Amino acid sequence: MIPRETVDQILDTARIEEVVGDFVTLKRRGSSYVACCPFHNEKTPSFHVTPSKGIYKCFGCGKAGSAVGFVMEYEHMTYPEALRYLARKYHIELKEEEETAEQIAARQRSESLMAVSEFARGFFLDQLKGGEGRAVGYQYYRSRGIEDATIEQWSLGWAPSGKTTLVEAARAAGYKDEYLVGAGLAIQQEDGTLIDKFRERVMFPIHSVSGRVIAYSGRTLKADNPAKYVNSPETEIYIKSRNLLGIWFAKSEIARQNRCILVEGNVDVVMMHQMGITNVVASCGTSLTQEQTRLIGKFTQNVTIMYDGDKAGLHAAIRAIGLILKEGMNPRVVFLPDGDDPDSFSRKHTLEEVQDYIREHEQDGIAFKTDLLLGEAGNDPLKKANLINEIADTVADIPDPIKRQVYVDTVAKQFEIESDIIQERVRKTREKNKLEESRGRREPARREEAPAAAQTQQQEPVARAIRTEESILEPSEKELLRFILRYGRTPLQFETDSEFYDPEGAQSVAEFIDSALGADDIHFANAPLEATYQAYFQLYDKGEEQDTIILDLLNGEDRTVAGVVAELSTEKYELSVHNFSDALTTTDSWLVSFVPKAILVYHAKRIEAREARISQKLKAGASPEETLELMTRLTSLYTIKKNINIKLGRLSK
Repeated sequence: MIPRETVDQILDTARIEEVVGDFVTLKRRGSSYVACCPFHNEKTPSFHVTPSKGIYKCFGCGKAGSAVGFVMEYEHMTYPEALRYLARKYHIELKEEEETAEQIAARQRSESLMAVSEFARGFFLDQLKGGEGRAVGYQYYRSRGIEDATIEQWSLGWAPSGKTTLVEAARAAGYKDEYLVGAGLAIQQEDGTLIDKFRERVMFPIHSVSGRVIAYSGRTLKADNPAKYVNSPETEIYIKSRNLLGIWFAKSEIARQNRCILVEGNVDVVMMHQMGITNVVASCGTSLTQEQTRLIGKFTQNVTIMYDGDKAGLHAAIRAIGLILKEGMNPRVVFLPDGDDPDSFSRKHTLEEVQDYIREHEQDGIAFKTDLLLGEAGNDPLKKANLINEIADTVADIPDPIKRQVYVDTVAKQFEIESDIIQERVRKTREKNKLEESRGRREPARREEAPAAAQTQQQEPVARAIRTEESILEPSEKELLRFILRYGRTPLQFETDSEFYDPEGAQSVAEFIDSALGADDIHFANAPLEATYQAYFQLYDKGEEQDTIILDLLNGEDRTVAGVVAELSTEKYELSVHNFSDALTTTDSWLVSFVPKAILVYHAKRIEAREARISQKLKAGASPEETLELMTRLTSLYTIKKNINIKLGRLSK
């Protein structure tokens, strides 16, 4: 662990314009810098770097943060990794806190396994330079259209036919047998001797997200060998279900394009990258797993599945759609013409033709599954009923209630069936899934989670209204948080005749807003804004100065909070504040006018959200008694909102 004082030294030393300038060409514009955003495609610069605040912000895609946040976002590093990167850049000595003997041993063993795996990468690559590696392995790559630059970039290699060729080379280089076995490169026989695991195969290294070689996939060139691919076993540095072939080369482009293309084969990945489509990955010798889906989710929520069009590929795609939906992500499917896979298709067409084909033929995942199963059902009514149930069960996997409802309506329309019937099936499936999930936990956990699960089920019919409430409130919540982040410790100097005047002393902006919300135990509906609000007051209550609070939040490990702080602390919003304050004498007079108004606007929006919830219930159908009660509540809310609008000057008395 990096000591706090060292973290502070790194953060104090790092200059945002120098850090970002290592990756992006910045142009000075006044006291700031601008550039085309490195996180999305654009022709007009909307990416701003403000040295005085230590912030970067893209007004196009919304990415924002501090120097450490930029490194984390651009290089896809963890918080400690980004700190170490900055420490190296600024030549700051890292004296990490003392590890236990067990931690030291585990770290050293992991590094040894990584080292021997990296040695094997160089060994397999060198084999292509002569002998059987040149005659067989290299010729295979060239016959598949893989160029020398691609071979070098991906470190593609050849495992020779000798039983102990790698073992002997590793020993000669000083590597111990235990690490060869531990890294999955050698097998220990019953008599204790070691032999190579990979023999007479072309080799595809598997990299971790950080670029370390952690495993291998070896392909035989012999038609009579039933084991076409042999992959590394799971080791201390490689867990198959958590890694993706090509993720190291693809992660930046996946994030930039906000889309990942998922293929099946090793050569498919390599050839797509060679063509210039570099946001492509493949699962490592296994069907797509939940962990692999979550790994993709770190870089994008959009996944295009491009599997072979045979029966196995179709079923693998259907399974992948379910996994992607469960993670709240967006699956799309594109199948190539009969007989083609991504490798062969890429060799027959230009980059533009492949890109156009994907764009024109990719289909929504649920729509694809529906069309596929409809074809299988034909005109059989029973099969069609089972199909509707299966599609509804797929929709039930979607965690976002708005997305789920949209799909319910779409499926109902497609099958010409009442949406309430689909909704009921979805509700029961979600209830069943939650029950099965809870049964897999320990009894105490089940007892604790049962009330929450029941409450969630009760709230399902109004899920759309809940999300609507968040969208209604978000602008007002941002406005209040903007006042807090920019003027939190500024005292509000109300005149003595003001209803807010306090003879015991002026409250700060932050305290005034917190008191107004805390009186009714109000929390922001938007989770990132609420997290930022709470994080701010944790530091505020410790007595930290305003500038210190903002810097701590920007440089903190919670990058969601840092992004919110950066967004609400940028020049774009300062300009709007100055425009408001032009007609006022001082900032103090502007604050005492607009902070109370912002709170009133927020309360008006809360009433609007409650009205939307009641209207949703009325539309869903209610008994005469319930309708009367709901209408009474609407009338009461209307009166309250009218009084607020009178205070705001929107209505006359």
